[in-house]
Amino acid sequence: MLVFFTLICIVVLLAVGFDLFMKLYPPFGGKPSPAEVKRYRQSPNYNGKKFENPLHTQLMAPLPGSLFTVLREYLQRKPHLRPDRPLPQVKLNRQAIEGIKEDTVIWFGHSALLLQIGGTRMLLDPMFGLSSFPIKGMGEKRYNQELPFGGLDELPAIDAIVLSHDHYDHLDYGTIKQLKDRVKRFIVPLGVRCHLERWGVEPERISEHDWWDELEFQGVRLACTPARHFSGRGLFSRDGGLWCSWVITTPETRVYYCGDSGYGPHFKEIGEKYGPFDLTLMECGQYDDRWIDVHLFPEQTVRAHLDVKGNVLLPVHWAAFTLAMHSWYDPVRRLTEEAGRQGVPITTPKIGEPVKIGASGYPAEAWWK
Repeated sequence: MLVFFTLICIVVLLAVGFDLFMKLYPPFGGKPSPAEVKRYRQSPNYNGKKFENPLHTQLMAPLPGSLFTVLREYLQRKPHLRPDRPLPQVKLNRQAIEGIKEDTVIWFGHSALLLQIGGTRMLLDPMFGLSSFPIKGMGEKRYNQELPFGGLDELPAIDAIVLSHDHYDHLDYGTIKQLKDRVKRFIVPLGVRCHLERWGVEPERISEHDWWDELEFQGVRLACTPARHFSGRGLFSRDGGLWCSWVITTPETRVYYCGDSGYGPHFKEIGEKYGPFDLTLMECGQYDDRWIDVHLFPEQTVRAHLDVKGNVLLPVHWAAFTLAMHSWYDPVRRLTEEAGRQGVPITTPKIGEPVKIGASGYPAEAWWK
């Protein structure tokens, strides 16, 4: 009996300790207030306890031995999961970025992007941390330990940070802490505000949005549009925030950023309502049969691009971290082949290489080979 009681006490202490760690360690983020939760209940995407996809969506498909197989593959580490040398980058500095006057996008690896449109400078999902894990020294390391612009102090002032959801590879504590005082506005889906407020962003600089919400910021029109994904920064916060994609337009330029998403009918809905687009920024990496509902395979990326009525496709969500068991270059290889079959123009800039939207020619070097 004494042994049993001791074991129960140990389990309780471990649970309490873990809960305290989650609450006290800032990178895990914040928790919505009761007033915020009450407001979220007004969303058609909230089921009373959490956000959900309208289409039946499984985080992990019930394939035989799925969890065991994922763990085994991760420990065995297949070849080519990471590049064997630093990836080529175009070096930038504050002056070079401030000198950009035309509508331009710069990809920094994974899904981190700088978009200058209509004279407004935005960062999309700016994850510039060296690891995709919240605890320092753990998790998958960024392929290139140096960013193309050196430190974050080399970035000029930012008009807005636009976020698609709260996962660590899209919303990074260290990045936000370093940039927050040089950003005018944070534009985010429902449920993300609490993280930013915990990290010192004033509430009046944050605007939270549900799917199909539209807003205007400095002459740029944005629409928070659907995605098929999930959210959460802790074991007990799954789907406490919404996930989304973004339509970003001016009278001259139309851009679509898909965030993280599995394939679904929402792409055609977005295309019918807001297309066509001059440029789409489309997820094409970190896929697996076991989570096919929440990420795009490269062939689906091309299909989704066509659904939203895109012109030129720029693939993102690759070339920074290994979060799935395919080779690091497989996403762009497969996407390039499928785009060729479908006659879809694509651009494959190096990390840090400016891409002028609407130009007569786009970067298309196969630099990963």
